Amino acid sequence: MPLFKLFVSLFLWLSSSASAFALEPVYSDFFGKAIRGYDPVAYFSQGKPVKGDGDYTYDWNGATWYFSSKQNQELFTADPEQYAPKYGGYCAWAVSKGYTAKIDPNAWHIHNNKLYLNYSKSVQSTWQQDIPGNIASADRNWPALLQQ
Repeated sequence: MPLFKLFVSLFLWLSSSASAFALEPVYSDFFGKAIRGYDPVAYFSQGKPVKGDGDYTYDWNGATWYFSSKQNQELFTADPEQYAPKYGGYCAWAVSKGYTAKIDPNAWHIHNNKLYLNYSKSVQSTWQQDIPGNIASADRNWPALLQQ
């Protein structure tokens, strides 16, 4: 198992979005879509990832957020911090380890009414083994990562 964790850590580090440039506060794809175009409100209201619709978007914190309905767009616009994923939508497990990585919108978890995304479902399984500890580590690491 330690070899597997080493491999996953190395892979995430190599695929990390950290670079010589300042870290963007929100992870977005090449087209600037937050959560790869998935609706952040739907994770809470529908309990699953739902692809957003280009008719319902909102630019916030350097990324374009997509929504599956006008109602979800309005909910987010009224309180983005409530619905936006923690750590700017970067992989929560990677942030807990001190770096950033992209995410899979299908690897998600809501804990204490906050949305956490992870690189993959297998990484999420590792993250879920100690949710409070991983959140505490990520909360400590996140401010410094934003400064890189």
